[in-house]
Amino acid sequence: MAEYINIRGQSIEVVASDPANPTQGQIWYNSTSNTLKGLGVSTVGSWATGNNLNTSRFGLAGAGTQTAALGFTGYDGTANTGATEEYDGNSWTNSNSMNTARRVLGGAGIQTAALGFGGIGTAITGATEEYDGNSWTSSNPLNTARYLLAGAGTQTAGLAFGGVTTVFTGATEEYNGTSWATSPGSLNTTRAYLGGCGTQTAGLAFAGQIPPNTNTGATEEYDGTSWATSPGSLNTARNGSGGAGTQTAGLAFGGNTTVNTGATEEYDGATWASNPTGLNTARAYLGNAGTQTSALAFGGETTVHTAATEEWNGAGFPQTKTITAS
Repeated sequence: MAEYINIRGQSIEVVASDPANPTQGQIWYNSTSNTLKGLGVSTVGSWATGNNLNTSRFGLAGAGTQTAALGFTGYDGTANTGATEEYDGNSWTNSNSMNTARRVLGGAGIQTAALGFGGIGTAITGATEEYDGNSWTSSNPLNTARYLLAGAGTQTAGLAFGGVTTVFTGATEEYNGTSWATSPGSLNTTRAYLGGCGTQTAGLAFAGQIPPNTNTGATEEYDGTSWATSPGSLNTARNGSGGAGTQTAGLAFGGNTTVNTGATEEYDGATWASNPTGLNTARAYLGNAGTQTSALAFGGETTVHTAATEEWNGAGFPQTKTITAS
């Protein structure tokens, strides 16, 4: 009988434990578990549980990437907080708090250059703050104070849209690193509790609640001047969802239908596709960061506020698989 070494010119590596950093296509035999394994890629996305936030809360905002994220503010079950934490891909570390404690605000940027704006503290606010990787500095406020809004972009090119003043609004504003300017283009579907992602000139708005209290899956794309309604709505209409990615590669996860959901969907610039599995912890009003293929979900509301953190690995993510005869 021909042996693998004679066919391929090398033997399969025998190891007592799986390699720490295998390369795609690598195959090995684990002598401890007596299994043949290899590194392939996933065909569908999945969520993996990570380490909890230090402060359980909902209505918080997020910025950054899966391995360098920022979570800030929210409601901890007793009061609004300005608590800020940094995630390194493994655990959360406390940082300096925001100057204005609040919840359900907008967020944008990266871990070392983040932007927080709007929300509700002791009152509805347009307060805007910039984070430099260590502390928050107050900047010029939104022209339209509001809460339950969405955000996108960067610290020097931010985008704020939707929310509630005393009524629902579709107002859109652009931030240039110093001040906000009201865009001539408002959302076509006025809403609050919505999700968002993308950039200042290529933003994406989706889901939310429209007056009086109806969930929507409506999706809109922003070109730097106006919003255009996408032909593709979310498959699961909801409010209070998380969002990550870009206008042509977006991700929506979590939220509330009539109950909290973990439903996860991917956007390709035209339509949404539902993933077979959702968040391990169904929740709404959560923090979010990352991309369509590498996102982060943290905090939120289940039946109570939670500190749960989950990492999303999209289709095509490297994945160790056990090789069987079947």
